[in-house]
Amino acid sequence: MYDSVIFDHDGVLTTLVELSPLRDATWDAFAELGVSDPDPDHVEQVVIHVSPEDVRAAAEPYDLDPETLFRVRDELQSAAQRRAIADGRKVPYDDFDALRRIDAPMGIVSSNQQATIDFVVDHLDAADLFGTAYGREPSMTSLHRKKPEPYYLERAMADLGVDSPLFVGDSDSDIAAAEAAGVDSAFIRRGHRADHTPTPDPTHEIAGLDDLLELDGVPVVHGGAGASRAPDGTGPAADGGREGGESSR
Repeated sequence: MYDSVIFDHDGVLTTLVELSPLRDATWDAFAELGVSDPDPDHVEQVVIHVSPEDVRAAAEPYDLDPETLFRVRDELQSAAQRRAIADGRKVPYDDFDALRRIDAPMGIVSSNQQATIDFVVDHLDAADLFGTAYGREPSMTSLHRKKPEPYYLERAMADLGVDSPLFVGDSDSDIAAAEAAGVDSAFIRRGHRADHTPTPDPTHEIAGLDDLLELDGVPVVHGGAGASRAPDGTGPAADGGREGGESSR
């Protein structure tokens, strides 16, 4: 039996943001630091899937401090994503409320910015669902800690006081982080992953969050479409309100 369920965020709980706002934010980061006409290749190098080497290579031709470039880029990209969430361009998947049937502590471990994850949890009014929620801090150190490294996953496990979670993700880095942490994984095959073969092999494969409710080992609240959870996100509320509760996002 799993003692908790931990989720990646983008492409798992909420839809992916379009690439263009992230690219625009990256151009704005160079401009804010006084580089009005950077090489487009240097900009593209630090839009997504960024490594410390990428940041240093993009910063060096303009005598920029790599740490400063990355911090400004992260702050502007997070602001762009928060606008997309507020404007309804980045939304929870239709099966999001399936999480309210899970009778175990839950958390989020994302490679997105911490400010973005905090905003999502608040915007969806979902603080009752998640006992912990990790994104990256806006520093290059976080690039060494992000998935596939298990650093943030292990911190989430420690926060929740669990040692046998199921980690749900949509990318190879999610599955690899779970493997590195010694825990089971579930690969969620959303539309953008329709033809993807995950590596390493996940423990489970699911089509959506609803499938978790049928997965052996995932504790589930029975008898209603929703469940009231304790304020700290660690499980159902003690008032017995497990049936017919109004779900909120």
